[in-house]
Amino acid sequence: MTLEVLDRHSEALFEFLWCPVCGQEVFTHIPFEGVFCKNCNTQVELQESRETRGYEEAVLACFDSTTAWNLHVDEKLRRDLPDGSARVKILGAPGAYKVDWWSPAPGEDWEPVERGEFDGVEEPDEVSHLA
Repeated sequence: MTLEVLDRHSEALFEFLWCPVCGQEVFTHIPFEGVFCKNCNTQVELQESRETRGYEEAVLACFDSTTAWNLHVDEKLRRDLPDGSARVKILGAPGAYKVDWWSPAPGEDWEPVERGEFDGVEEPDEVSHLA
């Protein structure tokens, strides 16, 4: 007897996805632990959405910042999630994904970090070594 493994979420989905805490796009899978942002260690869990509205894929990406590193130190390079978690619904197909909504909705109290928003900004401890 063999175990059949289903590839539920394509590599293209992870190429589209970014971390709303730090804006980076690289994720690491740790077997039996989960998937984490390689830059800040925010955990992401993917779930299939019940409602697809006719799109090829509809996925909920649930982010949890309880495992994130240095949220209190690197406030200029990371933005915590409201109550430590947020979800985004992604619709589309490989090469044509789009964000349908965020929960909680972005507003005055919270905005997700955009993809690459902090690119080119140096970490605080890196700056102190240059002085």
